[in-house]
Amino acid sequence: MNTNTKRCIAKALLDIGAVGFAPRAPITFKSGIVSPVYVDNRILIYHPDPWHRVVKGFASLIADSALEFDLIAGVAVGGVPHSSALAYVLGKPSVFIRKESKGHGKAQRIEGGAVAGKTALLVEDLVTTGGSSLSAVAALREAGATVTDMVAIVSYGFAEARAAFKDARVKLHTLTDFDVLLEGALQQEIFDQRDEAVIRAWFADPHHWEPTSK
Repeated sequence: MNTNTKRCIAKALLDIGAVGFAPRAPITFKSGIVSPVYVDNRILIYHPDPWHRVVKGFASLIADSALEFDLIAGVAVGGVPHSSALAYVLGKPSVFIRKESKGHGKAQRIEGGAVAGKTALLVEDLVTTGGSSLSAVAALREAGATVTDMVAIVSYGFAEARAAFKDARVKLHTLTDFDVLLEGALQQEIFDQRDEAVIRAWFADPHHWEPTSK
């Protein structure tokens, strides 16, 4: 995505309060990483105009990157609203992948239809270490689908995530990135320079960062 588009998407997230800073009450990712900054894209569906901007952005990214696929797959739960809306706009079949097989009924992870022999484009709202996303990739491949590309609203850009996607032979495409979000947050004075220093220190070593007590 070009810089202007990245900034537009970042502004949409910042305007609805999807990005925040909490060094004294940090959040913990599923991976166990403790973070002073959060991105909560789940609130997008409550804000039609920014959400429309994101879905339109996905459609443009797909066209610009000339991505070819038979169906769109969303990673539960955060990616599902966006994958469903995108599939509707593009006129493509849609499925979603549970975090784990449900314990009743058909006990399957993939819901919506058959994926065997199909090329699936995976959709995620946020990428941290990439573990949940690549688990969904593995589920699709085990079910007979081909997965080579994934789109996400934003990624933290961790080195371990980049390495994991490379090892899995999946190319990650994002609408914006963490640096652009941070730049926008500073411009809007959501963060100040002291906050930025804390966030940069965290980003440099997220596995060992510790919250401040002051």
